[in-house]
Amino acid sequence: MKSRDSYAEPWRIKMVESIRPTTSQERMTRIKEAGFNLFNLASNDVYVDLLTDSGTTAMSDAQWAALMLGDEAYAGSRSFFQLKQAVQDVMGFPYVVPTHQGRAAENILMTMFVKPEMLVPGNMHFDTTEGHIRLRKAEPKNLLAEKGYEIGSCELFKGDIDLEKLEQQITSARDRIPFVMLTITCNNNGGQPVSMHNIRQTAEIARRHNLPLFLDAARFAENAYFIKQRDPAYASKSIPEIALEMFSYADGCTMSAKKDGMVNIGGFLAFREESLYRRAVEWQIVYEGFATYGGMAGRDLAALSVGLREVVDERYLEDRCGQVELLGDMLQEHGVPIITPVGGHGVYVDARQFYSHLAREHFPAQTLAVDLYVEGGVRGVELGGCAFGYVDPDTGLEVWPELELVRLAIPRRVYTDRHIAHVARTFAELAQKRRERTGLRLIYQAPVMRHFTARFERLER
Repeated sequence: MKSRDSYAEPWRIKMVESIRPTTSQERMTRIKEAGFNLFNLASNDVYVDLLTDSGTTAMSDAQWAALMLGDEAYAGSRSFFQLKQAVQDVMGFPYVVPTHQGRAAENILMTMFVKPEMLVPGNMHFDTTEGHIRLRKAEPKNLLAEKGYEIGSCELFKGDIDLEKLEQQITSARDRIPFVMLTITCNNNGGQPVSMHNIRQTAEIARRHNLPLFLDAARFAENAYFIKQRDPAYASKSIPEIALEMFSYADGCTMSAKKDGMVNIGGFLAFREESLYRRAVEWQIVYEGFATYGGMAGRDLAALSVGLREVVDERYLEDRCGQVELLGDMLQEHGVPIITPVGGHGVYVDARQFYSHLAREHFPAQTLAVDLYVEGGVRGVELGGCAFGYVDPDTGLEVWPELELVRLAIPRRVYTDRHIAHVARTFAELAQKRRERTGLRLIYQAPVMRHFTARFERLER
């Protein structure tokens, strides 16, 4: 990856949105009112918003032009056929099922395949995927390779699934497994890429056991970019060529278009086989809308068809991943522990190491996310004990995840490097007084995906 000093951004700014800095006292008041949950904050009270890269993209002039040309016909919209062609050109799948966003695509896929007592193996399922599996009384099985849990290692493909464990899992429970799923890039452990070799071998194992393989393709272009950068066998390949090969090993994918679709709303399922497409449409019409709009306006279908083509532009990906790497470098200069190598869409801070004095049951990652907001108006998100912990329904005991992280997800084409520098300075200031911080107590939680609505109270010193 080139140094950011060696090139300028491959875009120029046409429109700006005002943001208002607030005082630390104002932010303290707001976060208390929000139950120390950053999802409950009003965006007007946030200075630099790194809560998510989902739906927060700044669209291009070509996408805004496509919005105006969107066909709002209930059935047979030309915007749908534009999207269908874009999916086939970029991903190689001939059948597409639009949905209003990625989790709706997951809902349809799980409804098609998942029944109680089943288990769904993957490298590392994200929160909504886990939630949909658990809602069906099934088990999400994370089989991430051990290298993926090593915070500070320099392994290049830390999103890989453990192939030996996958084989063992399928052999021991074949009748309970509906399909295999790979998340590319792997969100939970730092936006880490999955290697082409790992995708290919996973597909071979799945085929040998007559199981479909689906990709969670929310950040497929970033995964393709890392394959080009980190695997010498693909150095001379184009991003579109690499993306097509990745998808060639899969039977289909779910897609949150709010990430690498470069739009503010939308998602889809895509399939290679017409029989799967027909099954999906049966549920799509019930949950989402007719087959050719599926919960999306025609204008959004049109913008997405443009975004899918823009996202595989190597110049864009170089700038995108370069800005994420810049934040990682700045944080490391201040001694902030992060997952390395830096992934595609954000920097992940190891909260257990940053707040080593806090017990796990006091939610160090949630505490760090709250303190980051109070200190500098920066909103990140906790990916730790609250997001991925849960109460075991059989034992009533809390089950804790392996990692305790704060994700700083950078929206696409939104912030300048000066905003990134502000985030790094805020961490530097916070690091000076980290020992003064107390943790949080969970006082409300929903049974599934609790982090979206959980409420906390601050522990006394």
